Amino acid sequence: MKKIGFVGLGIMGYPMAVNLIKAKYNLTVYDVFREKADALLKMGASVAASPREVAAQSEIVITMLPSNEVVREVLAGAEGVFNGAKQGTIVIDMSSSSPTLIKELHAKAVEKGLCMLDAPVSGGEPKAIDGSLAIMVGGAREDFERVKEILQAMGSTVTYIGSIGSGNVAKLANQIIVAINIAAISEAISFTSKAGLDPEVVYHAIRGGLAGSTVMDAKLPMMYNRDFKPGARMMVHIKDLRNALEMAHEISAALPLSSQILEYMYSLKAEGKENIDHGGLVQFYEKISHVVVQKKTEGLRSCSGDKND
Repeated sequence: MKKIGFVGLGIMGYPMAVNLIKAKYNLTVYDVFREKADALLKMGASVAASPREVAAQSEIVITMLPSNEVVREVLAGAEGVFNGAKQGTIVIDMSSSSPTLIKELHAKAVEKGLCMLDAPVSGGEPKAIDGSLAIMVGGAREDFERVKEILQAMGSTVTYIGSIGSGNVAKLANQIIVAINIAAISEAISFTSKAGLDPEVVYHAIRGGLAGSTVMDAKLPMMYNRDFKPGARMMVHIKDLRNALEMAHEISAALPLSSQILEYMYSLKAEGKENIDHGGLVQFYEKISHVVVQKKTEGLRSCSGDKND
């Protein structure tokens, strides 16, 4: 059984690591917050004192981290994975990272005799928990084939995209679509709420039509239930859209909608809301429309005065 290291036990990383343990992999973990690591220790994992120590004990190292800066430090820093890994180790960054950064880190990995894949995920916390993430992989095809079974323990869809960095290009496309979907849903449901309609009723009326989507099913009930506990933090989506715009500028691609939505998210960040779920984007629309999207607790009355359920 392959020895796997896992660094980063946040909202997504922790349940992903749990699924690797359930799949009977030999797991060594590290996180700056010891509590999650200790919970995995009770499930049978080993706990290391640094990313470098994780790598020294592993044949394959997976990272799931919140920002480009943290990814760079965890992989290439003094106590990073690259300085502890043995030649031939496969490093898989499953964070949502800048494709430019991934290519830079890949070059450093190759210098040390290591292999590297980028394998960002989509699906949020619920799919991380049930192991049904969509995983997009970039890197050498032979390295992908060596770890495909491991990735399948965390995701129901594991797709090889192409050369190193291409996994994150696909993920950025995913994040663009998700952001625009959330914005469209927020705009529409703020509009119907302002018109006096129950957003829950509107949701059930339109979800089976062309407007229905996985994003709508995941985020619209959160909006009208006022549940903004993060499954995917606003700050992470801000980072992803920044990465997308950075790359778009490099390749002369136009992202006008993404640029506008990023500004809406920055507006919420300025209000201290960067750690709410990205579905909380609806709060921007609520503010400018002077409305609250919330399901109604009372039924309507018929023309005879009787309530309808």
